Amino acid sequence: MTDNPLQPAIFLDRDGVINHDPGDYTKSLSEFKILPTVLKTLRTWHDRGFALVLITNQGGLAKGLYTHEDVEQIHGFLSSKCAESGAPLTAIYYSPHHPDFGASLSRKPGPLMIERALAQHGLDPKRSWMFGDKARDIRCATGGGVHQGVLIPVNADLAHWVDLPQL
Repeated sequence: MTDNPLQPAIFLDRDGVINHDPGDYTKSLSEFKILPTVLKTLRTWHDRGFALVLITNQGGLAKGLYTHEDVEQIHGFLSSKCAESGAPLTAIYYSPHHPDFGASLSRKPGPLMIERALAQHGLDPKRSWMFGDKARDIRCATGGGVHQGVLIPVNADLAHWVDLPQL
């Protein structure tokens, strides 16, 4: 068996997986609530050697519902909470596009955000997972060559999937 220099990753959708999805867009930090078991689960995965990468569509930007500064504030808060809990995020990728306002290769279900993460961070798609609450998240994972996409219910307890098999 040869050593694989590439790191496995956990790719995560944001709204409904990391934070409570209220049913429409999370527009501000005041609306952003990390789900109860997320940080502990991310720490376990990090301790097992997985890079943690956020992959999120933020189509509300194209609709003018919030700004890039709002998204950066939310992501800065999330990054600090993850780091404080011992589960630093390797990277955050988001697409600001929405199909009602034009096509974009970066938007899920397209795999461009995953492909960027794989290339920029030396990640192994064959030993990686994607967790999302929509079919487009799973199609994105498949398109990016990720070992497995896991479709979970919106606002589910992420700890249910903490014990992933090692690949």
